Amino acid sequence: MELPRQTVVPFMHAAARLALPVLAVLMTMAPAKAQSLPPPGHPSPGAALQLIRPGAEQPATMRRTGVALDSIDANEYTYIEVDEGGKSYWIATARMQIMRGDMVQFDEGVTMAQFYSKLLKRTFQSVMFVDAVSTAPVKR
Repeated sequence: MELPRQTVVPFMHAAARLALPVLAVLMTMAPAKAQSLPPPGHPSPGAALQLIRPGAEQPATMRRTGVALDSIDANEYTYIEVDEGGKSYWIATARMQIMRGDMVQFDEGVTMAQFYSKLLKRTFQSVMFVDAVSTAPVKR
């Protein structure tokens, strides 16, 4: 006499079938990110420092001042060409409003040489990634 075959669903398969709908509900309830991540190829100052010198701490702040010569917005970043005592260079920070001729102040950041921006399709000789920039119109 042959016993009838029964379909046995292992416990793990049943749990997995229940977990997917629960996971989908939890993902829709998760709060939206407060700030989006930088686009690929654009590290944050802290991340850039860790790439260049793993285990290094942020450098001591050194307040720098210059005049904005030009600016370019690219996703979440603003690239600013700064003239500091006759020497010009580029800095990058979180997207912000800036006008040509504004006085800018910022703390020392992480400089990356020959930085290629995929979005701008441009190679900068060097870009200093800084956490924040404060601006003030130049008094004339």
